[in-house]
Amino acid sequence: MYISEIYKSMSELLLNCEGFDWDERNSEKNWILHQVARSECEQVFFNEPLIVADDTKHSQIEKRWFVLGKTDTERLLFMVFTIRNKLIRIISARDMNKKEKEVYDE
Repeated sequence: MYISEIYKSMSELLLNCEGFDWDERNSEKNWILHQVARSECEQVFFNEPLIVADDTKHSQIEKRWFVLGKTDTERLLFMVFTIRNKLIRIISARDMNKKEKEVYDE
């Protein structure tokens, strides 16, 4: 599959989403460990550039992706998410590390 085909299928998948599904434990963990709020996670999906890739390492039970993106205040985040019933479910969120920032800036 070509990169453009992957991008197209991922874009279609995200465009078919109808909102977010929040797990209290994950939200609390993201806040306690990394001070990332739910609203910041949601903002990332509406700002560009947005880099999305398969998280094959953690997709044994359900399909997962990771995303590199920025909030409305330009905070650079790395997140892992899945999609359940047309809802984006954030599994983890944190600031990008140095290597991720380099990929995002390319």
